[in-house]
Amino acid sequence: MKDEAADASVYVRERSRDGRKDLRYPAAPEPLAVPVYDNHCHLEIEDGEEPLSLGEQLDRASAAGIAGVVQSSGDIDSSRWAVHAAESDPRVLAAVAIHPNDAPTYAEQGRLDEAIAVIDALAAHPRVRAVGETGLDFFRTGAEGRPAQLASFEAHIAIAKRHDIALQIHDRDAHREVLDTLHRVGAPERTVFHCFSGDEAVAREASEAGCWLSFAGNVTFKNAQNLRDALRVTPRERILVETDAPFLTPTPHRGRPNAPYLVPVTVRFMAAELDIELDELCAQLAANTVAVYGEWS
Repeated sequence: MKDEAADASVYVRERSRDGRKDLRYPAAPEPLAVPVYDNHCHLEIEDGEEPLSLGEQLDRASAAGIAGVVQSSGDIDSSRWAVHAAESDPRVLAAVAIHPNDAPTYAEQGRLDEAIAVIDALAAHPRVRAVGETGLDFFRTGAEGRPAQLASFEAHIAIAKRHDIALQIHDRDAHREVLDTLHRVGAPERTVFHCFSGDEAVAREASEAGCWLSFAGNVTFKNAQNLRDALRVTPRERILVETDAPFLTPTPHRGRPNAPYLVPVTVRFMAAELDIELDELCAQLAANTVAVYGEWS
C-alpha cells in the first residue's frame, strides 16, 4: 500500500536496521498466564532474516499471551496500513499520525496541513483508537525543524480531542517542551508517553498530570537506570507495556529484531523491578490498556 507522500516517510523505516547485529528473531519466551497487550508496535516494517507477515506476527503474539496490539504510525502511508490491519484482524487496533521527525519534511513540501487533514479523516475510523505517534524530537531534528514539529504536535492533540481517542507521544530530548505544550493546550483525556524516556522527575510530573507511561524493552538495558527509577515511581494504574517493534528488543536479545511475542520478557523484568507477582502485574497492565484504548472486539 503506497501513497504519493511516501517519500516523506523516512524516519521510522530508516530506523529498522539501525544497530542490528543478528537479524534472526529470538526464540519465543514462556507464555504469560494472564494476557496483556502490546500498546505500540510497527508491524508494517519487514525486519529480520525471514520477515513475518501480519498474521504470523499476531499468531506468535497470541501464543505468548499477548491479547492484542496497537499498530502505530508515522506518516500517511503507515497510517493507512494501520487502519487496513485493524480492519483485517480483531487483534489489531490502529493509531494514526505524522511522526515529529517526518513533520518538517512534509512542511518543506508544503504538504503538512494536507497530511494532517488525512490523519484527521483516518482518526474517525472506529478501529482507530489513538493519534500516534506524535510529539517532539530534538535529538534527530535540529532547531530549524522545531516549528513544524510543534505545529504538527498541537494539531494532533486537537485531532485526538475532536475524536475522543488516545494520544501517543513520542518524546526524545524534549521532556520539558512536551510537558509544557500539554499544560498549555491541555492534554487529551487519555495521553500516553510511548516508550517513556525520561527520569523519575518526568515520570512523576507526567503521571500527576494524568498521563500513562508506556515502558518498552529498553527498560531492561544496563544503561537505563533512569527508566527503572521512573517505573518504580509511576502509579501502577498508569503503567503500560509495549515493544515499539521491531525496535528496542529487550535484554538478553538486544540487537535482534523485536516483535510483540517478546512482550513477556519485558513484563517479567518489570514485575521483578516492582517486586510484584507476575500475574498481578499482567492483570493491571491489561486493565490499564483497555482503559486507554477500549476493548479490542
